[in-house]
Amino acid sequence: MGKYTKEDIKNLVKEHDVRYIRLQFTDILGTIKNVEIPVSQLDKALDNKMMFDGSSIEGFVRIEESDMYLVPDLDTWVVFPWITGKGKVARLICDINRPDGSPFEGDPRNNLKRVLKEMEELGFTSFNLGPEPEFFLFKLDEKGEPTLELNDHGGYFDLAPMDLGENCRRDIVLELEEMGFEIEASHHEVAPGQHEIDFKYANAVEACDNIQTFKLVVKTIARKHGLHATFMPKPLFGVNGSGMHFNLSLFNGKENAFFDENADMQLSETAMQFMAGVLKHVQGFTAITNPTVNSYKRLVPGYEAPVYVAWSGQNRSPLVRIPSSRGLSTRIEVRSVDPAANPYLAMAVILQAGLDGIKNKLTPPPAVDRNIYNMNEKEREEVGIANLPGTLQSALKELSKNETVKQGLGEHIYHNFVEAKEIEWDMFRTTVHPWEREQYLKMY
Repeated sequence: MGKYTKEDIKNLVKEHDVRYIRLQFTDILGTIKNVEIPVSQLDKALDNKMMFDGSSIEGFVRIEESDMYLVPDLDTWVVFPWITGKGKVARLICDINRPDGSPFEGDPRNNLKRVLKEMEELGFTSFNLGPEPEFFLFKLDEKGEPTLELNDHGGYFDLAPMDLGENCRRDIVLELEEMGFEIEASHHEVAPGQHEIDFKYANAVEACDNIQTFKLVVKTIARKHGLHATFMPKPLFGVNGSGMHFNLSLFNGKENAFFDENADMQLSETAMQFMAGVLKHVQGFTAITNPTVNSYKRLVPGYEAPVYVAWSGQNRSPLVRIPSSRGLSTRIEVRSVDPAANPYLAMAVILQAGLDGIKNKLTPPPAVDRNIYNMNEKEREEVGIANLPGTLQSALKELSKNETVKQGLGEHIYHNFVEAKEIEWDMFRTTVHPWEREQYLKMY
């Protein structure tokens, strides 16, 4: 987005008749939170003096240390185009600081900035992300509650009348463009009712801000069309789930550190080492990139989901793919991430894994250019292809053993994330599900 000063923002408030400002941040579980203030409190907010109760936010702090300060990032200023009436509403994304002014270690955005400093110490200047988030559109009932009735029965790249979500998707794109997004593609995905909108890459923090803003816009505009947009990874049995592929590139000034014109596949030694780090630690960071019980209903063979730890420059069955573009566009695509992930945490642990590969000069295994989905277990074992964890519980166990991923989270986020997810797993484990009653109630 743009670069703003305090005076710029004050002028924009008058120009756009802004009456309220949402001071937005993201909790450890990836949920967007905000404190909404009237424009009369803008000066206080711009001076970093807006306080809130951190003990009320999942995984933040205990009640005896609850005072937290919102520190707005002025470059995230945007006026929501869809809000009309008595004045408009604008947004500023904030970092969270402690009362002494130090960055709060439980703030996912601050945590990502911490890992980026480690990247800079290794001589790199920026880490870029181009995300590909997918979502489903379901109809709302007469009470405005989501149903499981799909809005269309289209397939990959279908058009109307098969893709009845086309108008909604177009309106989402128009709103995003008005907010400063550069949209690169918009299309129907493989499953009925499933859609994808791709927007231009940005540096790590801005890209994660964009993902959170994107989710908010998609849900808001879908509801205006009488639809519910969900980023749940696998809302329906028997069809593809939703992913959020991460296209990653590391830069040194204006040079893409992943590109080497004279190397094999024109991938630099840095690219190979980074990828080796990702492959080494992916089982450890899967709990972060695939953070819900439902995430593992997507990560099963047969639905194009990347469940096998391998890489290729030719096919889409491995977990890591190298898209064909080179030069400044050289990138590594991590395909396992799903849209339920907290983007700031996902970026932090993937970057930490890649930096570990660079620091320790790791070498990735040979590329697997066969269709892994057609290989049996023995064939996969022979070439050293491991599986991702199959449940949230097993992913948490892998996380607990991986010191590099823990380092990418920091102690505070690690302990609070695991505590929340162990509760989630236990709730799922002890719940009696409809499938069980269908299978066993009459039989036994």
